[in-house]
Amino acid sequence: MIKSGLTLAAIVLLSGCGSKVAAPEQTVQQFMAKDVQPTAQTYWDAVQYVSDETGNHDILPQTDADWQKVKDAATKLVGYADLLKTPAYSDGRGDDWQQFANSLSDVAKQAEAAAAEKNPDKIFEVGGTMYSVCSACHMVYPATTGPEAEAAAAAAASSGPAT
Repeated sequence: MIKSGLTLAAIVLLSGCGSKVAAPEQTVQQFMAKDVQPTAQTYWDAVQYVSDETGNHDILPQTDADWQKVKDAATKLVGYADLLKTPAYSDGRGDDWQQFANSLSDVAKQAEAAAAEKNPDKIFEVGGTMYSVCSACHMVYPATTGPEAEAAAAAAASSGPAT
């Protein structure tokens, strides 16, 4: 997690330079799988309302440390959204990419506030909004599209059939 934070800081700092944009250490797909999704899952898992054969169960953060974990996840998502807005990740994608990243940033800030308030209902509500933002982006930018996927397809096509 420290490495992803350092990577985030390095890319954000480098994106302000007048030189060519440095390629990120991870593709968008790798970044989503290794950093964004698990962090969002931490947030989503914090508050759950479960009904099963034994009854209804509220799964809520219990301690200050539990609440801090939820807030930390939201804070990371704000940073990840900012990283997705950098040319390292946005180049080769449409203008809507920036809109999706801005939406993720906005909802992650709402998530931070809900966690700071220790408000389970708000955590649950914002979690649903966050899921909708993520799903909308994934409808337009599935993991099989984008510059990384196009490069991989071109490399596979140029290597010819396996013998």
